Amino acid sequence: MTIWSPIIDLVDAIFKALADPTRRALLDTLRDRGGQTLTELEQGLGMTRFGVMKHLGVLEEAGLIVTRRDGRFKYHYLNALPIQEVADRWMAPYAKPLARFALDLKNELERRPTMPDTPNYVLETYIRTTPEALWEALTKPEWTRQYYYGSAVHAELSVGGRFYYLDPKGEMNLDGEVLEIEPPRKLVTTFKAMWAPQGQITKVMYEIEKFGEACKFTVTHFDAAKSQAGVESGWPMVIAGLKTLLETGKPLGLPETM
Repeated sequence: MTIWSPIIDLVDAIFKALADPTRRALLDTLRDRGGQTLTELEQGLGMTRFGVMKHLGVLEEAGLIVTRRDGRFKYHYLNALPIQEVADRWMAPYAKPLARFALDLKNELERRPTMPDTPNYVLETYIRTTPEALWEALTKPEWTRQYYYGSAVHAELSVGGRFYYLDPKGEMNLDGEVLEIEPPRKLVTTFKAMWAPQGQITKVMYEIEKFGEACKFTVTHFDAAKSQAGVESGWPMVIAGLKTLLETGKPLGLPETM
């Protein structure tokens, strides 16, 4: 069996996970507030702790949630990327259905708070590439122009160096500074969105881990809500574009607006 069998089967796992109303309720809970413990998640579900753990296991196996440990506690976060990738696979080729989907999604999101009240925003995916190629795609302008809304990254790859993006007009749309760097495994930068002047400076961590013929890629946006930058919709699109570019050699075709 090759490494790609479990990755291909992940689509089946996603649909299986979403078919159960309890699991959908858990995802809704994590969408509204990420970083919850098992004790918090089991409240109001009317089932045993073991039953909730089984449902969380199915969601984690499908990649729909990711977890982080801090001491004795295990925190759970919604991972929106698999759903984004399923939408891209089946919906992107059809312009009218995609437009209808986007409009419905926009209307639904506008009825809810624009950013969950979460301390961190975590996304995780697997990309068929090498750590070196993924690192270049994160740090080279000729790559970011193809998946980051047409923006070119300018990266001084040392602690204290600038890490910022210029839009297609040459204007800065995202400013940052390198806090930690371990090529090609880890990059931590500050994050200040120019399109959100009221937002605070926050921190983003990119982690790359070799996984057979693929890479496990994790993005953690710390204190994401304070950025006021709409990252809950922006990050899934950016990372889906990055994954498509590296795996197919072709851009996903995202609009050059943020």
